[in-house]
Amino acid sequence: MTRSASRTSFRACLALGAALASTALGTTASAAMPASAAHGAGPQAHAAAASGCPVVYFDLGETLVHTAEDGSTGYLPGAAAYLRELRARHITVGLITNVPSSWGATDAERAAVLKNEVDGAWTDSAPFAWEDFGDRILTPRTEEERKPAPALFERALADADGCRPVYESETAEETRVAASLGYVAYQVGQPSRPAYLPARLIELLTRAAG
Repeated sequence: MTRSASRTSFRACLALGAALASTALGTTASAAMPASAAHGAGPQAHAAAASGCPVVYFDLGETLVHTAEDGSTGYLPGAAAYLRELRARHITVGLITNVPSSWGATDAERAAVLKNEVDGAWTDSAPFAWEDFGDRILTPRTEEERKPAPALFERALADADGCRPVYESETAEETRVAASLGYVAYQVGQPSRPAYLPARLIELLTRAAG
């Protein structure tokens, strides 16, 4: 990395840190989003602010994993290391992902089909870290619940036990919806910004709320 690129990355991290600290201290915007995508926080955000524990939800495809033209699937660059870091810091993670509602009658049934689909096409040497997500894999019960509809985000909030919600996705529309519901929302893979919301900044949510 060049010195100029290092300075740019460092400035981006500082800006994100200041924005997250502002959010954690009670502002009503999802400050990790660009200003054009930030929305006022709903009542769920105020409930989450009472607890410092963050829970980070992800989209799956093109956020954590990539499917190539030949159908093979593997981690996106940096995704496996990022999940390891969150695990090491004891930060809870979950998935909010669109799959066909016909894949099952429950989240567990649909998640089981999803795992089989991903694992069947997986080409990385390390398997996908399904165990990190436990039963926190939320999928549409109907086609109307598919993102960017708010239903899955609302269900995740209800399951978050008062923890501060974070959502990371490559899709701007999804992050806008999440931000409008009170998530700290971060669009991954943007130029001149960290590929993922830095784990140490997610921890600011805990410290600032403590």
